[in-house]
Amino acid sequence: MSEEPLPSWVSWLQRPFPDANLLLLHGRQPALVDSGFVGHAEQTADWARAHAGPIDLVVNTHWHSDHVGGNALLQASGAGIAAGAPEAEAIARRDPGCCAAEYLDQPVAPYTVDVPLDDGQILRLGDTDWQVICTPGHTPGHLALWQPDERLLVVGDALSDYDVGWVNLALDGHDAAVTALASLKRLVSLDPRVLLPSHGPIPADTGTAFTTALRRAQRLVDDPDGAVWYGARRIFAFALMIRDGLPADEIEPYLHARDWLTDAARLLGRTPEELAAELVASMLRSGAVVLRDGRLQAGAEHTPIAAESLAVPFPREWPAATAGDL
Repeated sequence: MSEEPLPSWVSWLQRPFPDANLLLLHGRQPALVDSGFVGHAEQTADWARAHAGPIDLVVNTHWHSDHVGGNALLQASGAGIAAGAPEAEAIARRDPGCCAAEYLDQPVAPYTVDVPLDDGQILRLGDTDWQVICTPGHTPGHLALWQPDERLLVVGDALSDYDVGWVNLALDGHDAAVTALASLKRLVSLDPRVLLPSHGPIPADTGTAFTTALRRAQRLVDDPDGAVWYGARRIFAFALMIRDGLPADEIEPYLHARDWLTDAARLLGRTPEELAAELVASMLRSGAVVLRDGRLQAGAEHTPIAAESLAVPFPREWPAATAGDL
């Protein structure tokens, strides 16, 4: 982490998967950036309230399940929800593809967006002003938040100390990796003092973190097949994390039924059955997944999820948004 501490009006909580890190901004309008996975919504809300009292606004860097899972609970307690305009508009329409929840088989409790965010918009969070920086790539509505006085940069999944966000070439087009790289270069130009990523620790050296991220992002541009593989590995590992693994004899049927795997197989010129077998074998070899007591489990550190917390409807079954939304 940077030698200079975070300001006193910032609380930061690093969390293992399947949750995103939490950033809490104190003041007259307490704000939380991202809200973790639905299985830990209560813990998210309890932590935020313990540190800042009632939350005025939740700002989502993007709509994946590990970033919006506490939205519904916090909204029920009076918090507003802010998100990038493309995702806010889809949430208001209740598009079946919202949050890519059904596509990725990642549950998200129903919520609405109160504040759509556009590039350059200034948000009052806590007692400080933050600028919205639209950074599409990982998702079309992905955004960053920039606090110029302290030179703090919330980067969402654009990069971390060890990674860059995967891109969905099937849903978002072959230029998604190029878009993600352009977004990353825009963030570099801000010359932040501190990077606040959604996963992993705060990088000790922002320059090194950016250099590494640019190299990794360029690789996704130069190797589209590699980008597809990268996304498939990340999605599959997450599926195992939130389910405490799956019985070994159920793995391939589970994968064969997933739309994301079907799309990845098409892009790679394989059948879904071929890709499923190759995906499992390669991840076992690398240690990304492990076989324990007849169950295939994610190898990376993660926090267990209660199975009953996954029983939320996919967006196609969400109740209609109210007339006042957006």
